Amino acid sequence: MGEVRFYQLGRRPLEQALTVMLERCYRRGRIALVQAGSAERVEDLATYLWTYRERSFLPHGTQKDGFADRQPIWLTAEVENPNGAEVLFLTDGVERADLGGFALVVVLFDGGNDQRLKAAREYWRRLRESGRTLTYWAEDESGHWTQKM
Repeated sequence: MGEVRFYQLGRRPLEQALTVMLERCYRRGRIALVQAGSAERVEDLATYLWTYRERSFLPHGTQKDGFADRQPIWLTAEVENPNGAEVLFLTDGVERADLGGFALVVVLFDGGNDQRLKAAREYWRRLRESGRTLTYWAEDESGHWTQKM
């Protein structure tokens, strides 16, 4: 049973925080899967990963690109794992009942959105009751992550 980390966004938008985390995964040779709330959101994130920095990009793919098994980062709105990812990122309030097969699950949510905050707390409660190992992180004033629980 893998670890689940909740990250409460405060200062940075999802795209910026996610990119930093995906860069770390990629540098460490870890295969990642990002599950977003809609197909449109997937395409927005894919575009961002191509354009967020002028001289670099993160190699990734979506259903439009195909070849999931060759992608170190796969973006989807579906409950799937076609690239054999070991790290799962859940965004946009997405929850997933089956977290099996992932060494690490990262739940990113907007701490400034009361509805998303409440939903994240409820998801936390359900995962804790199922026996998962959970940690909770929040951005501090300087934009660094601080472990809260």
